[in-house]
Amino acid sequence: MTQTRSPRGGPRPTSRKLARQDAGARKDARPRAGKAAKPAAGGKPGKPGKPATKPPAARTAKPAAATSQAGASRPGAPGVAGDLPPKRVQRAAAAATLATGIQTLVVEPDEGEMRLDRFLSARFPQLAFTHIQRIIRTGQLRVDGKRMKPNERLAAGQSVRVPPLKMEEQRPRSPTRNESDVAFLQSITLYEDKDVLVLNKPAGLASQGGSGTTRHVDGLLEALRDEKGEKPRLVHRLDKETAGCLVVAKSRFAASVLAKSFRSRVTRKVYWAIVAGVPKTRQGRVSTYIAKEMLPDGDSRMRVAQHGDDGAEHALTYYAVIEQSARKLTWVSLKPVTGRTHQLRVHMASVGHPIIGDPKYFNVENWELPGGIQNRLHLLARRIVVPHPRTGKPIDVTAPLPPHMQQTFNLLGLETDAYDPIVEAPEE
Repeated sequence: MTQTRSPRGGPRPTSRKLARQDAGARKDARPRAGKAAKPAAGGKPGKPGKPATKPPAARTAKPAAATSQAGASRPGAPGVAGDLPPKRVQRAAAAATLATGIQTLVVEPDEGEMRLDRFLSARFPQLAFTHIQRIIRTGQLRVDGKRMKPNERLAAGQSVRVPPLKMEEQRPRSPTRNESDVAFLQSITLYEDKDVLVLNKPAGLASQGGSGTTRHVDGLLEALRDEKGEKPRLVHRLDKETAGCLVVAKSRFAASVLAKSFRSRVTRKVYWAIVAGVPKTRQGRVSTYIAKEMLPDGDSRMRVAQHGDDGAEHALTYYAVIEQSARKLTWVSLKPVTGRTHQLRVHMASVGHPIIGDPKYFNVENWELPGGIQNRLHLLARRIVVPHPRTGKPIDVTAPLPPHMQQTFNLLGLETDAYDPIVEAPEE
């Protein structure tokens, strides 16, 4: 057989098939540093004494099916994901997953009577609550073609048109953080069954997120999602600096029933507070209208308003003196019949006995806290009685004093087992 010389000087067979086998054998025969040469799996046997080989193209090219499968493993990734760098694939997947177009949602029967803002919060847990409020107030959202306020109630069967949303991507929660949040929630649990959870919310912990608020009860409840992905829901709120009983529904059904109990005033709430001075009437009733007002610094607060004022809502509170300390401080029990924002704080300030430590509504001039008392809001959601969503039997829960109020009670010699005359106050 006639042979010719290759560019490298070696003989080159005239048979192309033999040339490919010979070239593959030479390449595979060169071992990598520190490793012995291995025959290619599934290759054709070569000449005696040489490893089995496979054509180079078969070793380097990825099958089309494998590329397609790799792309499909990334949720929301485009069809060409296998050809993109990993970071670009992740960004594309996140955009496809989080961005939404115009949607029309139908209110389910168990979502009837929910507030509009809470309905959206339940449907889109990735959305910040402040963003939900903003898209409602700016008129971007329509219910049966009409605008609604965030606190207005929905009815089963209504259509909610939602504008395009770009939700914040939620980073996966680490197991350590989940365990930590679960342990914290367990440590402040006052009552729990399969439908209802009552927490002893600490003073200083917000109920829901807002501007600059990253840690709040609603966020902590993410750690309690069940196997179906359902997250427990708040059915009412407490001010950030107010401690005490906070009711949480563990299912959509329980949330709907409990919300009706709060709205129909079947739920009974008792608060304890330390106020400045001593009320002349030891048991009284405060009935006013309350409206929101904006302050020059951009903040807002509630004020006593007149009937007919823009945004004014009726608010009713009963109060009773439990004990007094000289003429300086009084321990009062409060029973709110309505549930307006900052209602108790506004009402006690309106009758000249603001709650001590209140940064917004304390209005007594030249007044100083007695020594040893912390300048923090002295308001506790002491007790709540709510019908169980399934059985109707009352769930009656009492919260202990927060540390700063316990310190004040100790300094003033007040005993928590004193008779509370608010039990005699009317329910409406």
